[in-house]
Amino acid sequence: MAKDRIDWDKLRVFVVVAELGSMTAAAARLKESTPTVSRKIDELEKSLDSQLFQRSTRGMELTEAGKTTLRYARQMEEAASHVLSKASGHQDKIQGRVTIGSGDGIGPLWIGRQLREFRDKHPRIQVRMRVQDHNLDLLNDEADVVIRFTEPREPEIISHKLGTAHYMAFAAQSYLDMQESLPSSIFEYHHHRCILHEAYAHQIERWAPKAVELTKMIDFAVITNSATAMIELCRQGGGIAMLPSYIAEIYPDLVPLDISEVAPIQFWISYTEDARRNPAAVAAIEWIRGLFDYRVTPWFRDGFIHPKEVMPSREGQQVGDLQEDISRIA
Repeated sequence: MAKDRIDWDKLRVFVVVAELGSMTAAAARLKESTPTVSRKIDELEKSLDSQLFQRSTRGMELTEAGKTTLRYARQMEEAASHVLSKASGHQDKIQGRVTIGSGDGIGPLWIGRQLREFRDKHPRIQVRMRVQDHNLDLLNDEADVVIRFTEPREPEIISHKLGTAHYMAFAAQSYLDMQESLPSSIFEYHHHRCILHEAYAHQIERWAPKAVELTKMIDFAVITNSATAMIELCRQGGGIAMLPSYIAEIYPDLVPLDISEVAPIQFWISYTEDARRNPAAVAAIEWIRGLFDYRVTPWFRDGFIHPKEVMPSREGQQVGDLQEDISRIA
């Protein structure tokens, strides 16, 4: 077999064997003989020049190459499913229930505020959003889709990187007006009242070294596990809050400080094979991934963009649109 081509039938067999961990069980599901399944796996391994399974007394265990292949195979299956869904025109007929899980940040602040768009598009889908300070267990049906700040390593979980959240400092103008001077670097935050979300502290090991040093230097005035409490305190002039850059779009009354980001943290969307069989979950996954498309919004790109580089251009666009509307009326 040519190495630049993949036999989709053998890849399909591979996915079933990986899910069941057994050649015999896979053969029963596929209605093929066990020797046929074994032969297809051998041929796939030869075509990829990689060992995908480690045969043991416990069954078929995925190697690292096998885990990588499984992730990509599931992504290809998902893409094919989306093509069929779009082509068949069934997008507006989907019904069912989907549970979305996340921490107290991106879920309620970015996804939640745009849920009406999803509901308008899929009025027969019931959405449940669970906000927890721990990762919901996909394998035990705590959620269908989860937004996580750690990449899952379990072979049963499918994941895609959604983007990077860039944490930086915000304050209310009322707070800034009371200060004799503003911090010119992150190491001057200790002169100010600072507010921190408890979850950010737990993510500290993934932050940049400067962020680790920052938290050692600052005696935070308020630490809370509520994003709502944190943001409202900041909006009332309670201090400088460490918040993701996209907050500038949600709360334009908060002022982003002229300092570089404190830390970039990557995040993923995760789900299982069961979710891919649930049309409501598939619709939610596709919609959520669109919310973080870097071509639509700049906040979640890998590279940090200061809100002041984005918001003026948007204001200018709004002025241009208004002038165009006025000219039409005239």
